[in-house]
Amino acid sequence: MSHDHTEPFRFLASGIDTLEVCYYLRAVVKSDLDFTALVAERDALRRQKGKATKVVALGCEEFLLSNHGTNSGYSLFMENKSFQVAFGEFIQPNFHVRFPASALWHEGWEACHDRFRKWAASVGLRPYKAESVSRVDFAADYLIPQVDFSLENFSSAAKTDRLHRSMGVNQTFDFGSGDVKMRFYNKSDEIREASGKTWFYPIWGGETDHVWRIEWQFRKARLQQMGIRTLDDLRDRQGDLLRRHASDHTSLRVKDAMKPIKDCPLHPLWQDYLHRIEQMPAVGVVRELDEAGVSEERFLRLLIIVLGYLKRVGALHAVKMNLKTISLADVLLLLRVRLHALYDPLDWEDGVAQRMREMGFQND
Repeated sequence: MSHDHTEPFRFLASGIDTLEVCYYLRAVVKSDLDFTALVAERDALRRQKGKATKVVALGCEEFLLSNHGTNSGYSLFMENKSFQVAFGEFIQPNFHVRFPASALWHEGWEACHDRFRKWAASVGLRPYKAESVSRVDFAADYLIPQVDFSLENFSSAAKTDRLHRSMGVNQTFDFGSGDVKMRFYNKSDEIREASGKTWFYPIWGGETDHVWRIEWQFRKARLQQMGIRTLDDLRDRQGDLLRRHASDHTSLRVKDAMKPIKDCPLHPLWQDYLHRIEQMPAVGVVRELDEAGVSEERFLRLLIIVLGYLKRVGALHAVKMNLKTISLADVLLLLRVRLHALYDPLDWEDGVAQRMREMGFQND
């Protein structure tokens, strides 16, 4: 499609490009999802050289069942055009679903979510608690015939940034790591060189070149800080999430040599982007800290670590006493005696107070 090269930029499209959701499902009476049979199918695939997948019909959907699980502990993995599903019988949450970009852009995340719930119901599964959002990526695509900015035009609170160039031309500006990342990159180049997602061209009104994408990636911890746990929260608070980060985390500026970049005026493109964010659903929240939730998550992580050390203590004592095994109760009794001998009340009080400060909790 031809376009006016005199226009500095033009908005093309925006949407959710990646969505990962954990579902908590169980059978109401009896489920048609036979985990034992699926594990047997998976293992049979492993034994077949060169055959890594098999079409399986489950309920109202067909999937490609893989010959592997996932590194995160799910024993089974299957996918179709609408969802990629990692799942297992003895893990909670028992379903982790990633909705592919094509389904999200063409159907919308709400339709994708409804379709997955319809499939779950078709195999006799119902949610027993609300789903939780573990990752969401937001994208906004702009036609930019002539790029008039470089890495120095970005003001960012991120500790890390990176510039990727191709053939001497700026191609990707990358900011942040961990729970929040922002990328501003040439999506046209990325399609030609990597993803091959030419189905974006009709979404862009026929444009194929000079399309740049603003992309935010948010993971669970950052989402929860903004009060986003469920998909209902995501729908209601997405504007708050993007507004805060496009204002305070990273923004594009018009550089003024006389001012620090954070004090320079916003680039017209970024002004347009913020204006579009203002049209999104929001509740006006700046940040929602859930100290109880943060505390509980840390507590569970520590319990897992402590349990691992208890097993080591049990193993050492069993070897020492020439025992074949030892119970958790016996290990805890042993620790109570040994720890009491090391216990210093003053040191304990000071140590607890210090660790509360280190973890960011008030100790008034």
